[in-house]
Amino acid sequence: MVVHPIQRIRNTRSTRSLRNARTMVVLTLVTATVGLTAVVTPQRASAATRPTVVGPIPGTPFDIQADLSQLATYGYVQQEYFFNGVAQAFDTSTPLTADGRWNVAPVSTAAYKTRMVVRRPSSGVKFNGTVFVEWLNVSAGFDTSPDWSFNRIELMRQGFAWVGISAQYVGVEGALGPLGIGGLKVTDPARYGTLSHPGDIYSYDIFTQAAVALRRRGAVKPLGPLRAVHLIADGESQSASRMTTYVNAIAPRSRVFAGYLIHSRSAGASGLATDGLGSQVPSPTFIRTDTSVPVMVVESETDVLGHLSARQADSAHYRLWEIAGTSHVDRYALGELAIAFLNCDLPVNSGPEHYVMHTVVRDLWEWVRSKRTPPSAPRIDVNATPDVVRDAVGNATGGIRTPELDVAVATLSGFGNTPAGFCGLFGTTTAFTPTQLAVVYGTKVKFQRRYFAAAADAVSKGFVMGADVPAVLAEAAAAPFPS
Repeated sequence: MVVHPIQRIRNTRSTRSLRNARTMVVLTLVTATVGLTAVVTPQRASAATRPTVVGPIPGTPFDIQADLSQLATYGYVQQEYFFNGVAQAFDTSTPLTADGRWNVAPVSTAAYKTRMVVRRPSSGVKFNGTVFVEWLNVSAGFDTSPDWSFNRIELMRQGFAWVGISAQYVGVEGALGPLGIGGLKVTDPARYGTLSHPGDIYSYDIFTQAAVALRRRGAVKPLGPLRAVHLIADGESQSASRMTTYVNAIAPRSRVFAGYLIHSRSAGASGLATDGLGSQVPSPTFIRTDTSVPVMVVESETDVLGHLSARQADSAHYRLWEIAGTSHVDRYALGELAIAFLNCDLPVNSGPEHYVMHTVVRDLWEWVRSKRTPPSAPRIDVNATPDVVRDAVGNATGGIRTPELDVAVATLSGFGNTPAGFCGLFGTTTAFTPTQLAVVYGTKVKFQRRYFAAAADAVSKGFVMGADVPAVLAEAAAAPFPS
C-alpha cells in the first residue's frame, strides 16, 4: 500500500499506549519509495458534531496582519472555507478552582457560521502530517494571526499546515473600530455577509468543530489532498486566555488536539459563561496537571509579571518558557507597515522571540509525535517589587538567553513604549551607538567571536535552532561599529 507522504513520522508506539486499547489505533504506513514503516497513535475522535464545510471560497481571505510574502517560495497555498453547524455552550455547577480541574456540561445550543483560513503545502510530499490550528486573535477588534507571524518560517520550512479559526464574536460580527476595521461581516459584507456568530460562550465548541472538520474527511476537504495525523491548538494573548480555558474545561471532553501552545497568557483565563459560576474565573488559574497531552506555555518578557502568580513547575506534560528581551508583539511579528501605521513614540522591540518560537514549534511537534520532552528553561529573574531584574545595560537577567541579550548591541525591553494601549505591548529597542559598541567590545572581530560563542551556547542548550544560526549571525555582522 502506498501512503500519502505525511510521513516523516517516527515510531510513536509506547508501552503505555499499547495497554490502552480504547485509544490506541495502530496504523502501519509503508511508503514504496523508502520502505518506511511508521506507527501512529491518533487522538480519540471527538464526540463533537462535524460541521458542514463549504469552499474553497474564491478570492483573498481577510487577514490584514499576516505576512504571506514567502508562501510561493516554500510551495504553500492559501485558501478559505466557511463552516457551519450547531454549537454547544458549557457551564459548571461548582465554582471554578485555581487548579484548572474544571468539570463542565452543555447548557445550550445555537446555530453558527464562520470561517477558517488554511495555509498548507501545495504538494503532499512536503506535508509532515501536523496542523497548527490557531485561535485567531480579536484584541484589535478584528481577526489577526499573531502566531502565524511569529512562527511562519518554521511552519513552512518543516512542512506544517496552518489553519486560523474565526472562533469569536468580534472577529465575525464586531463593529468598525478606531482603525476603520471591524469584524468580517462589516469589513467585507460582500464576502462574509452570510456568516453568523451567536456569542463567545459558543466559541469553544466552534473551535472543536473546526478541528473535527480537519480530522474527519467529508465531502469538502479543508486540507485538500492532505491527511492530518496530529492537530496542535495554538493561541496568543487574548486567544491564550481562551486556550487556557479550553485546556482546563473542554480538552478532557473533546480530545481532538494532540498538544497545545499557549503563548503570552496572563495569570487568569477566559470565562465559560457571561454570568454565574462559569463567568467567575480565578486568578491565578493554573494549567490542570492531569492533562494527558503536551502543553507548552511561552511568555515574552512583557507578559512575565502578569503571569507571575500562575507560574507552575514543569511536568511530564507541561513546559513553561520565558524569553528574556522580548515583547508581547514585536517588530518581526508586526511588520514594517503596521509599525508605521501605529506610530509608537519609541522604536518597538526587535528581540529574538521568533527564533525561540521556531524552536517551540519544533519541540512541541517532537513532543507530540515521539514523546521527546523539550528542555526545562530558567525563569526570568523577578525581584520583590515585583519587577524584572536587569543587567548593567538594562537587559533582563535569567530566562531563555540568546546572543541578542548576552552580547548585546541594544537594550531590548518588553516595556516602556507609548502611547498606552497597543504600543505599550510592543516593548522598546534602544540601540547602542558605534562608540558604545567600541567601548564595550573593542573591535568588531572580538564582538563577533563573543556573539558566535553565545549563538553556539543557545543552540547547545536547545533554545535556538541550528537552521536559524545564519540569520542570527547576520544580525551580528550588521552591528554598527566605527569604521
